[in-house]
Amino acid sequence: MPVPDPVHIRMRTSPTHTTKTYILLFLMLALGPIGNIALAMGMNRIGSLDLSTAPAFCASLRHVVGSPTIWTGTVCLAGCLICYMLVLSLADYSFVFPFTGMTYAVVPLLGYFFLHENVSAARWSGIVLIFLGVFLIHRTPSRTTEPGATN
Repeated sequence: MPVPDPVHIRMRTSPTHTTKTYILLFLMLALGPIGNIALAMGMNRIGSLDLSTAPAFCASLRHVVGSPTIWTGTVCLAGCLICYMLVLSLADYSFVFPFTGMTYAVVPLLGYFFLHENVSAARWSGIVLIFLGVFLIHRTPSRTTEPGATN
């Protein structure tokens, strides 16, 4: 009996499975940019680090480690990594990874509002293209292989 080509098989996923996938994707897309913005805000507050001598390095390290904003960013990025690992257990890498591109759209928005950065028209155009690409990927099945299968 011939084995059907897995590329042409549409995997059936339960609504709960799909809901979990999108919740984890949303959390990943929220925690990553928030963590990066928090790190940027924390480092902007600290200013330039002096790494020229051992005492200066230690003083800079104390400033970084003692910053609640940097800790917030670190915790958010750790949460993003955990969500990323979990969503990879639910969906194909080729489905999940392009969604991470949405961070390229979220970060300029956060940078504009929280860091008061100037975002050019070219960047806004790129953001629109990213959203369109993710929209196209969203219309495909999130899983085309059996869980635990490797190629």
